[in-house]
Amino acid sequence: MSVAESVRTDLGPVGGFPSLPGALLDVLNLAAVVLDTDGKIIWWSPQAEQLFGYTAEEALGRAARRLLVDGKHLEQVTGLFARVRAQEGAAGVFPARHKDGSTRLMECHSVQLQGERGEHCRLGVITEHEILQRVQRDLALSAQLIAQSPIGLAVLDTDLRYIVVNPALERINGVPARDHVGRTVRQVLTFLDADPIESAMRQVLTTGTPVLAQVVVTPTPSDPGRDHSWSASYYRMEDAAGRVLGLAVSLVDITEQHLAATEAIAARQRLARIADASARIGTTLDLDTTAGELAEMCAPALADLAAVDVLDAVLEGKGPSKVLSGGGDLLFRALAVAAAYPTPATGAADRAGQIARYGPDRLVTQCAASGRPLLVPHVDSADLGRIAADQNAATVLARAGVHSYLAVPMIVRGRVLGVLDLARARNPVPFNGDDVLLAVELAARAAVCIDHALWYQQQRQTAETLQRSLLPLRPPHRPGLEIACRYRAAGAAYEVGGDWYDVVPLPGGKTALVIGDVMGSGIDAAATMGQLRTATRTLATLDLDPAALLQHLDRTTSDLDHRFATCVYAVHDPHQSRCHLSSAGHLPPVLIRRDRAPALLDLPTGAPLGVGGVPFRSTCIALSPGDRLALYTDGLVEVRDQALDTRLEALLDRLAGPQPPLEDTCDLLLDALHHPDSHDDVALLIARVRQACPQ
Repeated sequence: MSVAESVRTDLGPVGGFPSLPGALLDVLNLAAVVLDTDGKIIWWSPQAEQLFGYTAEEALGRAARRLLVDGKHLEQVTGLFARVRAQEGAAGVFPARHKDGSTRLMECHSVQLQGERGEHCRLGVITEHEILQRVQRDLALSAQLIAQSPIGLAVLDTDLRYIVVNPALERINGVPARDHVGRTVRQVLTFLDADPIESAMRQVLTTGTPVLAQVVVTPTPSDPGRDHSWSASYYRMEDAAGRVLGLAVSLVDITEQHLAATEAIAARQRLARIADASARIGTTLDLDTTAGELAEMCAPALADLAAVDVLDAVLEGKGPSKVLSGGGDLLFRALAVAAAYPTPATGAADRAGQIARYGPDRLVTQCAASGRPLLVPHVDSADLGRIAADQNAATVLARAGVHSYLAVPMIVRGRVLGVLDLARARNPVPFNGDDVLLAVELAARAAVCIDHALWYQQQRQTAETLQRSLLPLRPPHRPGLEIACRYRAAGAAYEVGGDWYDVVPLPGGKTALVIGDVMGSGIDAAATMGQLRTATRTLATLDLDPAALLQHLDRTTSDLDHRFATCVYAVHDPHQSRCHLSSAGHLPPVLIRRDRAPALLDLPTGAPLGVGGVPFRSTCIALSPGDRLALYTDGLVEVRDQALDTRLEALLDRLAGPQPPLEDTCDLLLDALHHPDSHDDVALLIARVRQACPQ
């Protein structure tokens, strides 16, 4: 039943809601007047006194038409009331005279009454016509708004039972309006969890504070199979005296707006993750580290399990396009695996560094060959067989609960480098199109970093190969000396430097011991090192004094594309048991005598090679059998978080006390002082003096 129908029935709602005095009656100000058969006033209500201005004493016993009707309207009003009496229960509008002399239109509803003794009288219920019209318009407007509104509207009583439901809410709930009335939300909407809804409604009834625009996501019978988002608002209804009448409910379908807002939030989250990935992926130029950063970024941000596999041909420097165009099997090398939580599923993935051959039926192969993402929203047992390395691994993934899979190619400059594999197990939501977009973006950014790492790795391998090829494989046997040498490259995340050592035979059984460090890194530094080593060996054949040799080498270095280098050049004479040394800006050698603590040689430092115009000086020291001389580059002792003096003391401590053979000493020093991830390479040369040679 509509609000208009409810009101028109008896000026009050129906359906068990109690009729309360006040509000509407006060607005209408209904006056009751009773006339006898002669038309004289025999009952005059207080509202009649307010409406016409006459007191009961002034009105009772007088003819109504004389008191309330102006003479000029008497004929018109007489005819009107004759028609009203003829049609029982009818109403009429007449001009009434107020005590103040004004004329006002009144609407009268006349009813004939009969007393116990059979006498007759007539009851007139009168109100101002203008007020009644305004109320009727308001009620009609309210009824139309409620009936035609696309917003679901309802009125509930204080027991939270429906009183009024508009057609929109009838359609939304999928329940006829008549089946709402007298029933609670729980009884009508059986497909919902009504507890939070009724709790919010009772809170509004108790406090009077409305609940506005509360978003509720629920299924709806009018659109099965799709959840809708609703903006629900609850208001407490009160009469003019503040008495609680019930609850008004409005329900607006905001599904599209909610979806748009959700998509906007998801887009912002994707951008945030991409920005985070830009900061977290590619922090070094190490290939394995970069792959690990990508995997750890994806799990748990995007997946429960993430694996990064690169085409083995790419690592070998072959063009991936040629490999892919041939079809058939592909060789992948696993770089990294990460999980959002401890799970046996990580054991089903290929271990980092493992090479695996996968046929064309495998999803990872199809992804790499096509260069397009491959999405399996809902994985079945057949899919697991095409995802896992073997049947045992497929069983492990199934037990771990893997239910959704996504493979994304890592592409840079149109070349497929490898594949990012993602799986969900504990996360119940399958991968969707938005996940594909995010994964593609992450894979693209990682591909650039991996490409840089591959390029750097290739350059580093080239430089290291060049570096090692320019160094002597093993020191030659020299009279009066036992010699051990080592070279260790910088950590994988850093470029190869220009450190070198050399042992040069000289005339008369003498030996030149050389240690040097070209400033800079990479192939250029290695190439410069090769040039300086060649120049040093050439000059050494002239049997020059060390200071003179460095002077010539300084001029040579000045012509090498503004390169600088440090160097120590020492000449050992086994016949005289002496060693002449000169330094070009290099760290001081360590002298270890049999009966003394190791000490840094106090040599004139000199300027680095390539500065030009700076003289060098030689120093001569006597050496006895068993004495040792250690030459090294700064990569052995220089670190970023400790002072150089502290590190030099650590070097002296390591060389103190009984020493193992020279080869072992070299290894011990490198292991103790040169970290595998050091940013600098290191060259080390240790010579021990044997018995003096006869003249």
